[in-house]
Amino acid sequence: MAVICLTSASGSPGVTTTAVGLAFCWPRPVLLLEADPTGGSGVLAGFLRGTTPYEVGLVELALSPLGVAEALRDVVRPLSPSVSLVAGTRSHAQAAALREVWEPLSVALGELEANGQDVIIDAGRLGLAGSPQPLLEAADLTLLLTRATLPAISAARSWAESVRQPGTGWRHPGLLLIGEGQPYRATEVSKVLGMPVVTDLPDDPAAAAVYHRGASAPRHFETGPYLRGLRAAAQAVQSHVARSRVALSDAALSEEITP
Repeated sequence: MAVICLTSASGSPGVTTTAVGLAFCWPRPVLLLEADPTGGSGVLAGFLRGTTPYEVGLVELALSPLGVAEALRDVVRPLSPSVSLVAGTRSHAQAAALREVWEPLSVALGELEANGQDVIIDAGRLGLAGSPQPLLEAADLTLLLTRATLPAISAARSWAESVRQPGTGWRHPGLLLIGEGQPYRATEVSKVLGMPVVTDLPDDPAAAAVYHRGASAPRHFETGPYLRGLRAAAQAVQSHVARSRVALSDAALSEEITP
């Protein structure tokens, strides 16, 4: 499959919550990477409720004398039989130390696919100091999360204009819409932002709290709309990446046979 990067323009659309939820609904082994430059692991403090101490993460990766690809293996920790984690920085002040790590890390993450493992990256908000720009640019799909409200769409608009520019923006940009139809539909948001809505999730705070802060699952969680939405989103992301790869392959073949 691929490397999938999640980010947002402003507000709290739920980047970390969505990244965790997608990881636990992913049909293949997946590595969850916390690259949010604000510091503090949202997974350790939120989903795991502080029960698991910070051991190693991106800072130790940056300080390792080994190459990034080899050091990456040493900072991965299991969350479940099919989900593993690389914890983010403990402080926003540590983000600057990762500046030289993002580029080789993007290469190392892309190589994990050969071992049957995909990657989901929580890149936090755009525009922050220490933002993992190389990861956003190199991902097989970079999803800008936004709610379907006017303030959220307005905040995302200028970012959407810049990240979709050929040659200077993200390689494969798309949108993940939270609360589609509340009030704007996916087609309306896609038209305004000039990017495809790859998938959407219901705005369900009670169910999302399971992945956000390790809350107890509400009644009918396993069959409820939020978990169904996450599973559908995982399938939609996979299908989108597969179509993009076919289109790129066809385009490359066309260039080869054109005299």
